[in-house]
Amino acid sequence: MSIYHPLAIFLAYIVGSFPTAYVVGRLLLGVDIRQLGDGNVGAANVFREVGALPGVAVLLTDVAKGALAVFIAQLLSNQIVVSYLAGAAAVAGHNWPIFLGFRGGRGMATTMGVLFFLMPWAGLIVLGAAAIPFFLTRSNMLAGLIIFTPMPLLGLWLYGWDPAVYSALLPCVVGFTHFLTTRNLPPELKEQAGYMRRKS
Repeated sequence: MSIYHPLAIFLAYIVGSFPTAYVVGRLLLGVDIRQLGDGNVGAANVFREVGALPGVAVLLTDVAKGALAVFIAQLLSNQIVVSYLAGAAAVAGHNWPIFLGFRGGRGMATTMGVLFFLMPWAGLIVLGAAAIPFFLTRSNMLAGLIIFTPMPLLGLWLYGWDPAVYSALLPCVVGFTHFLTTRNLPPELKEQAGYMRRKS
């Protein structure tokens, strides 16, 4: 095994660990996003608690983290399994970032970045399918279901078995983290956690 393989995975974790939502909250409002709303260090909480434009900026940056992690892995190794592990490491970094005491987000945007970079045509299809339902409902959970549910079938159709299996497994981390971070929230905050909209 080349030394570049573990290096790629380590760098992916560090990239994923960059706490975009926390940094934006500190820079714009001087607040700790973990103390606001549902406490999630992610785009939806920033959107609700800080503002729409900062929320979108966090979303795009977190997507880019996933894509960048896989891009770096592909520069360092031509083995697809290294790219898969790097993608998982980036999501783990976002969810359990070393820079915030391992308390981060839920990984939806970073997972999107990983899968869209590995399977761009499938990504375009599911984004198109999710766009109108998201803008009508502002439900990031609904958008996530529309994006992640067909990805394995699209992956199988367009890319083969390995990407299909990977695209089925990686979003499970998102679901697991969502369960862990919302199970003890009050009902009103649980409902907020599923939507990307400003508080009324």
